[in-house]
Amino acid sequence: MAKCEFCDKSVKFGIKVSHSHRRSNRTWKPNVKRVKAIVDGSPRRVYACTRCLRSGKVTRAV
Repeated sequence: MAKCEFCDKSVKFGIKVSHSHRRSNRTWKPNVKRVKAIVDGSPRRVYACTRCLRSGKVTRAV
């Protein structure tokens, strides 16, 4: 499940282009970790991207 529960960052689609300019579809997945965080006052296991973890949007439960 590649989706952050805090910023809704999810899979993005695009086209991979080789050196000879042959094109094929590809995906970019966000760097999502399963962490124990405080949500609505209680600790819960959630999926959060590393950008949210680093910026302080997510309060980690110890």
